[in-house]
Parts: sequence; structure tokens; C-alpha cells
Amino acid sequence: MIYKFKSPAAGDVIMLGPTGERVLGLIGKDATPQGIIEPAQMPAAIQALAEAIAADDALREQAARGEAPADEPAAPAGRDAISLRQRAWPLVEMMKRCHAADAPITWGV
Repeated sequence: MIYKFKSPAAGDVIMLGPTGERVLGLIGKDATPQGIIEPAQMPAAIQALAEAIAADDALREQAARGEAPADEPAAPAGRDAISLRQRAWPLVEMMKRCHAADAPITWGV
């Protein structure tokens, strides 16, 4: 599935299924074919993504040093690994713009 996030206040953001599902889960949304992020929900969603990005960055740093905890999934390392920060950044920026414009973000409609 492809998620196409749309809003009148920003350009579209497109995510492939696994990334879209992960990001939606992180902000407390179900990965349904259609949905909406209301402006009032955006600050909490941005904060949740910031916390998840910080945790992902920390795991990547530990993995790069060879110190990843055994109970945590290993974060991909190397040039080809795309971080959560890189994947979520377009949606975070979209949420910032939409929140400032008091415009919702929808997908699947």
C-alpha cells in the first residue's frame, strides 16, 4: 500500500506501506486506507516522532560502535541504511506547516 498524505497547506507526502504504517503507528494512528490528522493532534504527533527519531538515532550510534543491546532490534548501519529521521522528516515538516495554517492532513481520500 502507498500512503499519500495531502493538505491544502502543504505539498503531498508519499510513503510506501511499511514506512507509512510505522510512522502512523508512532503518532497513534491506525494504518487504515483512509484517515486524518487534525491540527490539534499535530503537536503531540510531532513530539512522538521526535522521541522515536531520537531513540532510533541512539540505537544507530550504539550499533555503529558495536554496542547494540541484545534485546533491541539492530538498527541498519552503513551508507545504504535510511534512518527514521530521513523517512519521517517530510511528514514532520508537513505537520508543522499544516499546524501553523490550521489545516488537516488526510490520506486515502
